[in-house]
Amino acid sequence: MPKPVVREPLRRNSRSNRARILATARQELGRNPDVTLEEIARAAGVVRRTLFGHFPGRAALLDALAEEASEALRGVVARLPGEAEAPDRAFARFVLSIWSVGDRYRLLLALARQDLGVERVSEVLAPARDVATAVLERGQRAGVFHEHLPAVVLSSGLEALAISLLESVNTGAWEDDGTRTAIATLVAAGVPEKEASAVVESVASEERAEAAEATDA
Repeated sequence: MPKPVVREPLRRNSRSNRARILATARQELGRNPDVTLEEIARAAGVVRRTLFGHFPGRAALLDALAEEASEALRGVVARLPGEAEAPDRAFARFVLSIWSVGDRYRLLLALARQDLGVERVSEVLAPARDVATAVLERGQRAGVFHEHLPAVVLSSGLEALAISLLESVNTGAWEDDGTRTAIATLVAAGVPEKEASAVVESVASEERAEAAEATDA
């Protein structure tokens, strides 16, 4: 007997459902880490059976979210220019780039406590954290950033600051496109405010120009 042919529209529908479930899960888990799979399915506009067809349990759904975040963060890190850029500009570019995937970053930290486990989350976030620490170390050696904290400790503190500011944006307490957070983190790292503002504006302008060129292409 010939095998049944899976029609392309069905495949597209399946991919669309999976993407919608993941996007909804990010949003709902960000609001309430204890949200149930049934509530996520309802919010995504799919039946429970459809959700379980893609993700047989909460652990599978969360692992898919972790992998999605990992891929996004690896993409951000891969696009950074490396040690050729001055440390203050490099860190500003890092924060601006991370801002675009900030919700996923924030969600992972929230889920680390009760679902994914600290080790799994650390594994996902390691590439971004390693880059941040390396840039801060380089800046400390160059006298750009203060040295009263080890780079790894400073990196952790700046990460917490950025996540807190993102949370403020999400709750409506503040408005930011990432530039104000980048300035705040540079200032916290030891860069004078006026200099930090100028650096961030320069880097942000470059990022906008590059994005416009990519869109036109």
